[in-house]
Amino acid sequence: MPDARMHNAQARFERLVNAVSSDLYRYALMLCRNRAMAEDLVQETFMRAWRFLDSLRDESKAKSWLMTTLRREFARQFERYQPVFEDVELDQIRGDQGINPEVWAVRRGLMQLPTKYREVLVLQVIGGYSGAEMAKMLDLPTATVNTRLFRARQRLREILEGDAHSDSANERGRV
Repeated sequence: MPDARMHNAQARFERLVNAVSSDLYRYALMLCRNRAMAEDLVQETFMRAWRFLDSLRDESKAKSWLMTTLRREFARQFERYQPVFEDVELDQIRGDQGINPEVWAVRRGLMQLPTKYREVLVLQVIGGYSGAEMAKMLDLPTATVNTRLFRARQRLREILEGDAHSDSANERGRV
């Protein structure tokens, strides 16, 4: 019987990994801005998930559970050392040459947001979480999360409008 139980746990874990790994990686990358560290965070999150898989009773809450675990692991890693963030132009990253210019503009804009604003916006867009769900995950009042979301959208809009104005000015100057 232990082999069948182990097999069931493995299958459950594999389904979980396949369902949320790309969302976890994007969230980790937005948190730490470093691809290698993001990969390590996701791996550590899944290692913790494997150890505590039996504590996950409701499969519908798995993504939220893992996002919270990843965020906590990021905090633990950050306490241990200060990562070195390298300023890399997004258009210099290999493998993304075919991305729409508007997508690049949004990515650049997101990276300019303060972490507290970027985090809630990414959780809402990538994770699809409500303000109340994010408040629980981040241990913040719902009003604080909603305020951060509002300010994040507002600042992102300002950044994107600033890029649009810069592009227009650059085009006029080239004529």
